[in-house]
Amino acid sequence: MIYQGSCHCQAVMFEVEAPEQLEADLCNCSICKKSGYLHLIVPKSRFRLVKGEDHLLTYTFNTGVAKHTFCGVCGIKPFYIPRSNPDGVDVNVNCLDTEPTSVNIVPFDGQNWELHAHKLASKSQE
Repeated sequence: MIYQGSCHCQAVMFEVEAPEQLEADLCNCSICKKSGYLHLIVPKSRFRLVKGEDHLLTYTFNTGVAKHTFCGVCGIKPFYIPRSNPDGVDVNVNCLDTEPTSVNIVPFDGQNWELHAHKLASKSQE
């Protein structure tokens, strides 16, 4: 299924191909908790930025591997390149404009990321 998504002001818009019934990770790390992020990691081939590349800003911290992109107009973080899957894209399910049929939310212990990152490592594979 092709989902449409965007930031709040719709300066950034994207499409993502994912199953009708989604499984999303709810991470308890500091950045995910504070930004209200609900993770859907997909291969880059299943993601397409429709518009707004010129509005995207990038924030990095710690190892600098994750590229946390957000809209420079409204500040919303609709997707980013995750440290766990730098060959994929992590879409914020909360930014999908197309409603999924259902979302199975799986807790992820990001506060102890080094111990649990391996559980996410294959999510960007075709």
